[in-house]
Amino acid sequence: MPADAKVEAHTARPSSPSGSASRPASGSLPSALPPSAPLTERQQARRRRILHASAQLASRGGFDAVQMREVAESSQVALGTLYRYFPSKVHLLVATMQDQLEHMHGTLRKKPPTGETAAERVAETLMRAFRALQREPHLADAMVRALTFADRSVSPEVDQVSRQTTAIILDSMGLGDPGQGHPTPEQLSAVRVIEHTWHSALVTWLSGRASIAQVKIDIETVCRLIDLTDPSGEDR
Repeated sequence: MPADAKVEAHTARPSSPSGSASRPASGSLPSALPPSAPLTERQQARRRRILHASAQLASRGGFDAVQMREVAESSQVALGTLYRYFPSKVHLLVATMQDQLEHMHGTLRKKPPTGETAAERVAETLMRAFRALQREPHLADAMVRALTFADRSVSPEVDQVSRQTTAIILDSMGLGDPGQGHPTPEQLSAVRVIEHTWHSALVTWLSGRASIAQVKIDIETVCRLIDLTDPSGEDR
């Protein structure tokens, strides 16, 4: 994530979650990129520019500031090309969150948590991630709102966010690499509960219904599930 760890539109209605710029007519819109097709180096660079522009706009003004036409202009791509990569503003902002989490994961690997137990390390990791998002409240709000608005059409992007969050937690537990062993079904269940709690904590904090201190208590409490599901019965 650019700050240590550092989510348009089918209609023209500003109140729509999808944004305000109208989607190009179907006759002028290039075919969408196949979901499983590997991107060329040039396409990867274009996608990175799009995600960077999305994050920059969201950082300045939140969800409403991310308009597809402005994203296209900022990333120097045609509007129709932008829609090939991201069919809507919600798709774009959820993908932006996945990208931010990926950057965060890299940062955490360079400077891993220092807690003695797996539960302590996961709690430390998630609070570091939370504080990074705290430094970019408009961006955090935009991404979380997009996750809230996401319907079934955004499932692949939402799944990527979930997988990235899971990978961050497993790394902190010492189960991120095959050589470190495989998590049990019970551990994976605990990870899912922790992930849900973390996202819920983001929502409650962003809405002003929870303080950072309350979030920390909730995260530390739910992370105790890791010790309860440790098959060895001992802290890693």
